Amino acid sequence: MSEKAPKKIVLLGATGSIGSSTLRVLRQHKNHLKLIGVSAQTNYKALADICAEFDVSYAVLSEDSAYAAAQGLFPDSTHLFSGREALSELATLSEADTVLVAVVGASGLKPAMAAIEAGKDIALANKELLVLGGSFVIEAAQRKNVRLLPADSEHNAIFQCMEGHPIKQVEKLILTASGGPFRKTKLEDLADVTPARATRHPNWRMGPKITVDSSTMANKGLELMEAHWLFGLEPERLEVVVHPQSMAHSFVQFVDGSILGQFTPPSMTFAIQHCLLYPDRAPSVDPTLDFNQAMQWSFQAPDFKRYPCLRLAYDALHAKGSAPAIFNAANEIAVERFLNHDIPYLEIPRVIEFALDQIPIRTPRSIDDLFEVDAETRARAKIYKR
Repeated sequence: MSEKAPKKIVLLGATGSIGSSTLRVLRQHKNHLKLIGVSAQTNYKALADICAEFDVSYAVLSEDSAYAAAQGLFPDSTHLFSGREALSELATLSEADTVLVAVVGASGLKPAMAAIEAGKDIALANKELLVLGGSFVIEAAQRKNVRLLPADSEHNAIFQCMEGHPIKQVEKLILTASGGPFRKTKLEDLADVTPARATRHPNWRMGPKITVDSSTMANKGLELMEAHWLFGLEPERLEVVVHPQSMAHSFVQFVDGSILGQFTPPSMTFAIQHCLLYPDRAPSVDPTLDFNQAMQWSFQAPDFKRYPCLRLAYDALHAKGSAPAIFNAANEIAVERFLNHDIPYLEIPRVIEFALDQIPIRTPRSIDDLFEVDAETRARAKIYKR
């Protein structure tokens, strides 16, 4: 890797699972990457530790109560700010090169849009960003000539496999899914799934929300929507295949029948490092696959009876307009209610279907229109009763 000034990185969502993996990459590549800004919602102690370790100049706590509690804990060299508006200011720091968006949910949209308008490259680790605001994000990125670098393992795999190939040569994209922890559970036993069980993934270490999404395959539905916007393919050319070992991270099938795939162990550090160092490469944080060791991989089509959220995601993609935003918001509330023991596991897809049926699908004309749809959906999903 050539010697050059370190890239300056802003990390939105520094204390979550993606943030943790990003910090591991930053530790490995201190000569090439410099962390200059970080944010968290409420975890001020962990954020203060990050600022001290990486000598971070700017930090934001989006919750005012956390900001008040954090006084005196941060290094004197760190400028600490509070509130959601401060996220956009952090994302537009003049000295920043790349903004990694790892905050969960719709809250990442406004700071990401601000960063794009400021000409910053975006490392995307937030599915909802494109699910909610895809057309606006893509238009802004093209207009400002900034790079959208996918940090999700599946989209990063597709990005790597497609590099150098025009989209007209692509027949379809095939996203892999682990199938989650209940891949072999009897359908009738899914009614007894508890939050404790649903937040234990067999392969990946992730936050509770995304782990539940993996079990229902709502996450793969969100990834289909993200792939639609990132790569410009319609739903008919987007497929999902269940691959329990989580070693193959997606495939690109070309019009001549050739299929390219990308393979690493199930660690987010590989995709994150690729985005942050792009277009350069360097030794990985985690050891990669060793094909001298025996291994068996399997692939199979997903069962929509087991994963109704995936079917609903395809429905939303076909419906277009505000339907993906409705799917996303309804799923977030449904998972939140499930984790709070307010609804049973099998009610998650029913909340989503209710929202898609009850809320009119329209063509949003602005980001504010999307936030109105998002708010209406959340309100409806919170009061849903079977």
